[in-house]
Order: sequence, then C-alpha cells, then structure tokens
Amino acid sequence: MDRFFSITARGSDVGTEVRGGIVTFITMAYIIVLNPLIIGTVPDSTGKYLGGGDAPNIALIALATAVIAGLMTLLMGVVARFPLALATGLGLNAFVTYSIATKFTWNVAMTLVFLEGVIILFLVLTGFRLAVFKAIPASLKTAISVGIGLFIALIGFVDAGFVRKAPATPVELGIGGQLDGWPSLVFCFGLALVVALYALRFRGAILISILFTTVVAMIIEAVAKVGPTFISPEESNPKGWNLNVPKWPDDIMNFPGVQDLKDLWNLAIFDNIGGLGSALSDFDAAAYVTLGLLVFTLLLADFFDTMGTMTAVGAEAGLLNEEGIPPESQKILVVDSIAAATGGAAAVSSNTSYIESAAGVGEGARTGLASVVTGVLFLLAAVFSPLVAIVPFEAATPALVLVGFLMMTQVKNIDWDDIEVALPAFLTIVLMPFTYSITAGIGAGFLAYTLLKVVKGKSSQLHPLMWTITGLFVIYFAINPIEQLFS
Repeated sequence: MDRFFSITARGSDVGTEVRGGIVTFITMAYIIVLNPLIIGTVPDSTGKYLGGGDAPNIALIALATAVIAGLMTLLMGVVARFPLALATGLGLNAFVTYSIATKFTWNVAMTLVFLEGVIILFLVLTGFRLAVFKAIPASLKTAISVGIGLFIALIGFVDAGFVRKAPATPVELGIGGQLDGWPSLVFCFGLALVVALYALRFRGAILISILFTTVVAMIIEAVAKVGPTFISPEESNPKGWNLNVPKWPDDIMNFPGVQDLKDLWNLAIFDNIGGLGSALSDFDAAAYVTLGLLVFTLLLADFFDTMGTMTAVGAEAGLLNEEGIPPESQKILVVDSIAAATGGAAAVSSNTSYIESAAGVGEGARTGLASVVTGVLFLLAAVFSPLVAIVPFEAATPALVLVGFLMMTQVKNIDWDDIEVALPAFLTIVLMPFTYSITAGIGAGFLAYTLLKVVKGKSSQLHPLMWTITGLFVIYFAINPIEQLFS
C-alpha cells in the first residue's frame, strides 16, 4: 500500500492519510443533504419532479448523491492517487435545475449533463485539456490558488451565518451587524479552537476541532433547544443552526434496504438517454441554440473549476512541479470527466472535484489513500445517513477558514510590481469570492492577461491556446445576450 500510494515518498503516513480523508468527508458531507434540496424540490416544465414523480423524493436523491460521490472519490484515489474528493457540484446543480430543467424536463437536463461529461472526457483523452492547463502562466495558477483560498474562507463564514446578506448592504456581520444566537458562538469557538490547535502544531487539529465543536453544539442544542434556521417556507429562525441540527437522530437504525437500491437504479437515466432524440424533435431552431449554449456553459464551468481546484489542492500539499502542475494530472482530469458524465447518468447532476479537499490536505493528506477513506465514508453515509445529519455547518466550517488562510500564503509568489501579472492576478483573486464563482475569477484573469499583453505590444508572447481560451470566455460572459439574439 505504501508503494502503491507513494505514502512515504510524499512524506506522509497511513494515520495522517486516514485523518485527512475523514476531515475532507466531514467538510463536504453537507452535499448529501443540500443537493436533494436543490435538485429534488423543483418540478420541471411538465410539473414532474426528478425521478418522474408528482412529489419530491428527497431521501432517494440523498442516497444517490452519497453513492455516486463515494464511487467517484474512490476512483480518484485508486486511479489518480491524489487527495481529491468528488461530489455533485454546487452551483452547477442550481444551474441545471433553474436554467435547464425548469425550461425543458429533468430527463433533458440530466442528459445534457451526461453529454457535457462525455465531451470533456474526449477533450482530456485528446490531450487538449492538459495542454490548456500547461498554457496558463504560472502567475495565474498561483492567483487561482489564492483566489480559491479566499473563496472557501468566504464559504465557511457564510455557511456558518457569520456573514449574511443584509437589507441595506450586500453583506453584514451576523444579524443586524452583530453576532447573535448560540450557533454563531459555536462557530467562533470552533474557529478559535482550530486556530489554537494548528498554531500549537497539534496533530489532527482540524479533525479534533470539528468533532469537539460538534459535541459542544449537541450539548447546547440539548439545553437551549435552538432548532434549525429553516422551519418552513413561511417560517424561519435566523438564530438557528445552518443545514443540520446537532442532535442524535431518532431514525439512526433506519438503514436503506433492497427496495431503496432498486429505486436508486430506477432514478438513473441510463434507459432514458435513448429517448432524448424524440424529445428534441419537438424543439424549434431557437431551442437547439439554447441547448447548445447551455451545454457550453456547463462545459466551461466544469473545465476550469477542476483545473483551479486541483492546482489549489496540489499547491497546498506541496505536490506541484516547476510548471505548477500536480502529479498524474491526466488521470485526475480523466476521473473528473468520468464523474461529470456519471453524475448526469445517475441523475444527481455533474460530479466534480471539491475544493473542500484542501481541508484534508491541511490535515496532512498527500496521497490517494485519503480519497479512498473519503469515498468509503460517503458509501457508509449512504447507509448510515442519519449520522451525517449530526454535524452542523457551525462545527465544520471553521476548518474552511483556516485552510483559506493557508492557501492565501501563496500570494507572496506573485510579482506585484509587474502590472501585466499583478492586475490579472488581482482580478482572479478578488472575483472568485466576490462573484461566488471560480470560473468567473479565472475568466476575468484570462481576459485581463490577454488584454494587457495586446495593448503593450507583446501579443506574440501569448500561447496560441490562450487566444482560444480568451475567446471562449468572451462567449461565456456574453452568453445571455447571445442567447437572446438567437431567440
């Protein structure tokens, strides 16, 4: 096992890899709960919910989300041997729901996701995706890592309710500019604990802080009866727990059975992909253009999100070579592409690499063994799913803030005195958290880099692929006007 995963060669050990895999799972296990709420509660244009029913089936979609995440993460660990976990992509699943399914059908939406994954796999196998990655200047690769660091720190603050939307300003501290409620205090306690343990170089700092903070949260909930933030569409509790209420679930022994697995297979659209042709025959020319642009948007977001994620995780793990490329990049991209297609075929939306993997790397993970551990935990969560609902955001997200800090330290490697490098890097870094989109940050950096090279008469220094990428991002940012033009 040591030779297969290169554990010693990368300066790690089995215990560290196991801890790292557990931390990665805990920080991204929320997707098991969140994905069904996004794709499972919205009917398509025909009034049908995902799976073809007249009512949502949240439990079944949660089961499918966990199973596909587990299988794809295991594949990443065994094939690419890199500490990167995969699951349904947030943002992508909302796009699939509100921009595709509500305009067409769930069958069309998931089939387009499947086709997008197949196209990306083709681009990987032909070497185009890796060639694009190599063509990106080192400064932009560093900026991508730093920007993602700020992005996941913001995710941590927002998910914990420390930073919220405000009536008069875009965001504010807590509620009305003040921290209020037990969950906010639990988040602050967890953040202080993980920072202190990390500063003292305590082994297992992130994992220990998550587990201990969860216990504290469970005690507080048992005494104060805080309850969830979301109660019903008509009623909310701003001072409640985000995502999960930290209490021991009553249905802990309610394991999925044979019928659940049969329903899981029926949820998948393998048998329905062939029916896409008949569905498309009813569309007009404008609908075909719209479908093409939707696939392009999915493709570009998936294409560059993964590049940014694997660069950031590789940088944090110290695994990048002199070109800023992680080991086994081709295999990482192949697995990620297969995951995108599989997510569509299994009707859980595109699966992609998760930046929360950086939390496991922050715990010391350096090899694919950590991904194997994370994958196994996802599969176990499919069976023991009630256990996943114990950890609230307030206990898990302090880890994301710490990892954001660790990734931010790479900013010193950017030459801030060179405007041709500094401005594109700045836009890449700030727009990721400001737009809540990795792709938007990367796109802005690419456009600025190309523009500055042109205006300073240095266009000959641009790699040919940089011109192609820049053109694609122009289309990406202008995709709505283009769609309106054709419609």
